[in-house]
Amino acid sequence: MTKPPLTLYLAAPRGFCAGVVRAIKIVEQAIDKWGAPVYVRHEIVHNKFVVDGLREKGAVFVEELDECPDDRPVIFSAHGVPKSVPNAARVRNMTYVDATCPLVSKVHIEAERHNENGLQMVMIGHDGHPETVGTMGQLPAGEVLLVETASDVAKLDVRDPNKLAYITQTTLSIDDTAEIVAALKARFPAIIGPHKEDICYATTNRQEAVKEIAAKSDAILVIGAPNSSNTRRLVEVGAAAGCDYSQLVQRAKDIDWRALDGIKSLGLAAGASAPEVLVDEVIDAFRDRYDVTVELVETAKEHVEFKVPRILREPA
Repeated sequence: MTKPPLTLYLAAPRGFCAGVVRAIKIVEQAIDKWGAPVYVRHEIVHNKFVVDGLREKGAVFVEELDECPDDRPVIFSAHGVPKSVPNAARVRNMTYVDATCPLVSKVHIEAERHNENGLQMVMIGHDGHPETVGTMGQLPAGEVLLVETASDVAKLDVRDPNKLAYITQTTLSIDDTAEIVAALKARFPAIIGPHKEDICYATTNRQEAVKEIAAKSDAILVIGAPNSSNTRRLVEVGAAAGCDYSQLVQRAKDIDWRALDGIKSLGLAAGASAPEVLVDEVIDAFRDRYDVTVELVETAKEHVEFKVPRILREPA
């Protein structure tokens, strides 16, 4: 039986960013250095396949520091943690490694600098997301106000409208964030923005790649986890860019083949914490059903690398 033709537009960049590569490497090197088990507070990155793989190597994932024994190393996830977490680890004389993405740490430093200058912070982010919790936890209670949408700006109760600065979660939609920033500037003309955009290069690049494939594709699939902020934003960007069917899938087994019946072109992207092996798995699943022609759509090249913390580079 002849397979129907399908043009598969493969977004690039896609998948692992430098912060995710560093975080995974930190867990692996910690296990090599100290042996198993090594504890990890929160999922190191938001991807079940990655987390399960590290668990098999000896990582134990917990939600709170209280679940970790004093005598085993603990790693803080790439999303960042409130200051209270490393403080508690120090009180217990624990060995800990901070895997916070350096681009998230940049936002933390920025917030502290503004706070030292007497400014109250407005954070654009998702309530309850680990990165938002970690960033807001860098400063005392009340010093960071959270907004999720442009309409939230009107409800803000600030201490002094002339002494404000804003920061953002690093994995947001560029377009949605621009709308919120515009609302902040309209209500608080004196508000100070980041010296350099807080939304990270990897988030920006992956969103631009999805916009590029959206116009050509009958459907878009984004590989990643449902609790991954940057992955969910890619799905939204695909829909906003004009693709009527833009969906998130974790694995090839999650593909809704009936919904894709009759398509002639497919856009395929992957969130920043999705490994390339899952991209290959999805492509193979389409090859089983279609005569696939893969076209790479590359909108940027990435050469960013982050070193692991010094504690892992020193001998045991």
